[in-house]
Amino acid sequence: QIACKKITRYNREYFIASQQQAVYCSGPSSITSFMPSRAAVLLGIVVLSLVFVQSTASTAFLASPFEVSSAPSSSALRIPQTKTMATTASSPSSSSPHAKDIDGKSIAAAIRSELTQQISLLPPSTASSPPGSRPGLAVMLVGQRRDSQTYVRMKQKACHDCGMNSFLRVYDNVDGDVTEELLLNQISEWNDDLAVHGILVQLPLPAHIDEEVILRAVRPDKDVDGLHPANTARLFSTSTHAGAAKLNWKDFSSLPFHVPCTPQGCIELLDRIGVDVEGKNAVVIGRSNLVGLPVAMLLLHRNATVTIVHSRTRDIEAVVKNADVVIAAVGRAKMVPGSWLKKGAVVVDVGINSVEDATAKRGYRLVGDVDYDCAREICEWITPVPGGVGPMTIAMLLRNTWNSWKRKNGDSATAGAADDVASEAVEGGKQ
Repeated sequence: QIACKKITRYNREYFIASQQQAVYCSGPSSITSFMPSRAAVLLGIVVLSLVFVQSTASTAFLASPFEVSSAPSSSALRIPQTKTMATTASSPSSSSPHAKDIDGKSIAAAIRSELTQQISLLPPSTASSPPGSRPGLAVMLVGQRRDSQTYVRMKQKACHDCGMNSFLRVYDNVDGDVTEELLLNQISEWNDDLAVHGILVQLPLPAHIDEEVILRAVRPDKDVDGLHPANTARLFSTSTHAGAAKLNWKDFSSLPFHVPCTPQGCIELLDRIGVDVEGKNAVVIGRSNLVGLPVAMLLLHRNATVTIVHSRTRDIEAVVKNADVVIAAVGRAKMVPGSWLKKGAVVVDVGINSVEDATAKRGYRLVGDVDYDCAREICEWITPVPGGVGPMTIAMLLRNTWNSWKRKNGDSATAGAADDVASEAVEGGKQ
């Protein structure tokens, strides 16, 4: 439309100029010779139309980094003010890169590789080797849940891959014929077995079995899940009173007890990407005994300022918005939107939730407690789901079993050499 108006104005001015020029001519023949041919006029109109259209398109294309002057007498471009440039630069979509994924799968693989190197330094196991010469993990599976069966197979394979011994006891529980006494007898046998350094009871147990009774029966030093009350009590002891022994909470292998696997894996992820939580605001969403409370204590032991958010917290968004580190472990799909997060925050998403997805082969897909796509626009680091925290749980289970073996065998030369390999691997990973 602008081009057409300009062309119309040009034609009108050209016609007037032609008439004025004709006044000075001596006769009609001069006017005829002055007027251009119809073809020439049409050609001029086409050329001018193309020029004006191109000029208009160029102005629209440059509208994002520059502004068109509002002066009616000029169509020149001018550089925008500093305020406009600052607004553009602060836009996450235009200048801020997406958050970096915390690749739990790769980190877990690196930890398992480190354990494999350490265990490879042990003497080869032979028929004449004494019991317990190599780390051993015993797993109890009760019932026929397919997900539990899958988890147990993964744990057995992980043991085999890194050179540990594994022991499995399966109770099908057909018609509910498995009794607590039967399970307690098996646990008692493993407690006394020198070849077993870690005992894991795969949860959940059938409804007629008291989980607490079964878990309490496992010896604390073999409770590699870290769920025994004795291990929980030591985790929740800050040792701040005078004379209390100080623990090195930055080195899990130095602790004289077992830390729950998933919370330990969350902290390990932060360590591996070089995030130091000391002095930072950390928010844990969820207060479960399995993840929320233990991971809050681990953060507190690292000198973070910790807030636990739960279903009765007032103005959850404001609390989370203040966090430098967010650990979500509530079990609700996409509960945490990106708008709750502080710019540059680090997010560890423990949740694993299934949502319907007609485009997926299985009809559903897994998502976390945090809206991943939106959060990536705001935070600096985030764990994907799946592939974030999940792989770390088995890696920490193996490490707890290895630590149990080392505590039992003391500071032998072999264990010391294995620790050297671990230290070199960790330093190499940080570099």
